Amino acid sequence: MSPVLAAILGALAGGVVGAWLWGRERRTAAALEETRQTLASRDADLARANAAFGALQIEHMKLTERARYEDQIHNERLASLRDAQKTVGEMFKGLSQEALQRNNELFLGLAQERLANLTQGASAELHAREQAIAHLVGPVVERLNRVDALLAQLEVKRESAYQSLTDQVKALIESHLPRLHRETANLVKALREPAARGRWGELQLRRVVEMAGMLDHCDFIEQAQRTGDEGRILRPDLVVRLPGGRHVVVDAKTPVDAYLNAVEADDEAVRASYLKRHAAQVRTHLGQLAKKAYWEQFPRAPEFVVMFVPGEVFFSAALREDPSLIETGVDQKVIPASPTTLIALLRAVSYGWQQDAIARNAEEIAALGRELYKRVALLGRGWSDTGAKLAAAVQAYNKTVGTLEARVLPQARRFRDLRAADEEEIAALDILPEEPRPLSAPELAGPANADD
Repeated sequence: MSPVLAAILGALAGGVVGAWLWGRERRTAAALEETRQTLASRDADLARANAAFGALQIEHMKLTERARYEDQIHNERLASLRDAQKTVGEMFKGLSQEALQRNNELFLGLAQERLANLTQGASAELHAREQAIAHLVGPVVERLNRVDALLAQLEVKRESAYQSLTDQVKALIESHLPRLHRETANLVKALREPAARGRWGELQLRRVVEMAGMLDHCDFIEQAQRTGDEGRILRPDLVVRLPGGRHVVVDAKTPVDAYLNAVEADDEAVRASYLKRHAAQVRTHLGQLAKKAYWEQFPRAPEFVVMFVPGEVFFSAALREDPSLIETGVDQKVIPASPTTLIALLRAVSYGWQQDAIARNAEEIAALGRELYKRVALLGRGWSDTGAKLAAAVQAYNKTVGTLEARVLPQARRFRDLRAADEEEIAALDILPEEPRPLSAPELAGPANADD
């Protein structure tokens, strides 16, 4: 770099630095001037504030002195009022005690006189009321005494009856409870035999049918026999006939061996195992019934068979262990039914038979009505013919009466005039003025038909 260029660059740098320093000095001077003005303004404000503070201090001193003077005056007046109040209180106390003593003496005198009068009147009235109450309460007391005596007798009889009832229940338990255990054991033993269990199921089924009223309103067949497609003999326990020639098949051969074992088991685990086996046996029997397809062997039977469980406990125990039994049965066209549900089903069938009987009666009533209408119409036509003949008879009668009056009776009366007959006068014959009323109903009009 040449010396000239270095000098030029140095001069430029020095100028730039000098300009920067000059500008900085001007800004600093301006800031100092502004700061001086601000301090002067604040000093003036401070002077004014000090002056106002001094005036307030003087005013505060004046107010304090005035308040002290008013407090002193107030205390003096308060002391004067207290002295006056004390003096007036002592004067009023003396006067009130004297007036009160006089009033008390006067009041006591009047009260004693009034009390004596009231006591005398009240004593007489009280005596009268006591007599009236005694007169009214006497019969009640007598009856209450009788009631107490009767209650005592009843209590003795109740205790005697209770003791007698206790003895009878105790004797009943001692004598019949072992017998009940034996009968229960015999029933369980009998139900373990297939023949006895089947007969018991049939009896339960017949009782359900009787309770449902099906003996009077529905025809049913026990142990009906059909041959299946494979040559197997199908023998349902009950075939219920429905209106319209339809049939509902009922099977009552539900297994209960596992449930009986569960009842006799003492261990809870063993009992639970038997109950699960009972539910499994019921499900197996349900599947076997579905395979038999009873509805295909009976004409016009709905596509389902009723699996009758002969006891509520058998069905509820299986349902607790296998809640899907009902859904499975519906899917396989087998409807599980306890005695309660089968009674409801048979009641519905009985209602259907009642409606069918009502319909048949209605048809018979309609036929009888049509026949009665035909016969009434025939009777009306015959009655109309009878009326016409009555009218002709009336006309003939009137004509005959006219001929008799005009031609016969005048000649006959001449015999009486010639004294050739008795004095009895021949009575005049009246003409019938009315004709029979004709039938106006169109069903009854027309000539009589000889056909019945």
